[in-house]
Formats: sequence, structure tokens, C-alpha cells
Amino acid sequence: MPLDLIQTELGRDRRALTQQVGALNNRFRHHSAHDVMHGALAEIEDLALVSSFGAESVVLLHMVAVVDKATPVLFIDTQMLFTETLEHQHEVSDRLGLSNVRIIRANDEDVQRDDPYGALHVHDTDACCNLRKTFPLQQALSGYSGWISGRKRFQSGTRATLEFFEVEDGTGRIKVNPLAHWAPEDVPAYMDENRLPRHPLVAKGYPSIGCAPCTSPVKEGEDPRAGRWRNQNKEECGIHFIDGKMVRTGEKT
Repeated sequence: MPLDLIQTELGRDRRALTQQVGALNNRFRHHSAHDVMHGALAEIEDLALVSSFGAESVVLLHMVAVVDKATPVLFIDTQMLFTETLEHQHEVSDRLGLSNVRIIRANDEDVQRDDPYGALHVHDTDACCNLRKTFPLQQALSGYSGWISGRKRFQSGTRATLEFFEVEDGTGRIKVNPLAHWAPEDVPAYMDENRLPRHPLVAKGYPSIGCAPCTSPVKEGEDPRAGRWRNQNKEECGIHFIDGKMVRTGEKT
């Protein structure tokens, strides 16, 4: 097919996707996170939940389990996670009856080539995140038309206008954000109401949990994410797309 025809078809697909997302946002604008989760799984084919099994992950995992326990759950094992996170993943999956948890890891050859000694994070955290998290996830997502994220408006200025549904730049996938309108206090309230298990590191001063080498305890009064990549101009691992590129979002200024 000539290039101009390919570009025309891509433009049509993009317009159709944008119209679908717009219709979903209008339909669920005043609905709850549960309604958004139900609607997303009913309306969007080949939808997966991406979960870190971190401090707040159990909320979305519980919501998806209520709707369909067989929903694909993509868990990125960077092979640098806390032992407590791996144990929490097993506990939560068993308790909620999640039957389709898929463990995503970087290709062994890529790790041997780019980080043979497991020290890449010391001098280039972005490269480490790309190797162990971003690229493996994007490869895993290539077979899905959309994915569910735990992002919320209150988390950073770049998310202040976050919608329930959005078109992910550069991929043609739909991203679903059921918790977009939640306030900080809604998360622990939901966990208490549904008696959900806490990540064991939360009680030890880790309100936001990533890989062990790049996560430290947070002192009283600090921002909950202060322990992630402490003293670096970095707030996220880069699993989100902006203008068609995998980038860090919500950077500190």
C-alpha cells in the first residue's frame, strides 16, 4: 500500500479511537471507579491491568477481581524488587483469586549485554528503567488494545486534567484510569472497607515502593514519593508515552 494511503488509514484509525474515548469519557463522566472498571472491561477488547503490586496496587487488583478474575494482570518483575513485593504479589493474587497474572521480565540477553553486573542503576537510572521495565512492558502490551493504570490527578501537575479514558500517544492503545478522580484519602479508605492486605513495607516507612536499589524510607512530613530515586530529577520509571515517545513523566522541577 502506498505511503499516503497508509497515513490516511492511520489517521482514520486515530480519529475513530479518539471518538471512542470521547464517548466513553462522556458516558462515565460522573460515575465511580467501579463503574469505569466495569465499563472498560465490557467495552474494550483485549484489555490488561498493569500492576507493580506496590503500596496501593491492591485497590485496582481488587476492583478487577470483582469484575473478572481472569483479566490479564501484567506484573513487571525487574529482578531488583524487594523480597516483600514478591511475597505480596503471591499473597494478593491468591487472596483475590486472580487467575491470569503474567510475570514480565527483561530478556536475559538484553540484561547480560546492558547490565551484566546489575549496577546500571548506579550511574544511569533511566537506562536501567528502560531495560528492566519500560521495554519489557511495551513488548508485553503489544498484544493488547488497552491497559488499566492506577494514575490519579492529585499525583502531579501533569495529571491535573487526567481523564478516565485516553488515547496513548504513539501506540494506538486506550489507557484506562479508573482512579483518576480519587483523593489521597480514598485509597486507604477503600483498603480498610474491603479489608485488603497492605504491602509489608508500608509499615516500615515506604509509602511508595519500586525497585530495592532506588527506593528508600520516607520521613514524617516528606512527600510520599520522596523515597523514589531520592536526590535525583526523576519521579517515574517511564512506562507512559508522550508525543509517541517513552518518557519520564511528572518530573521534579
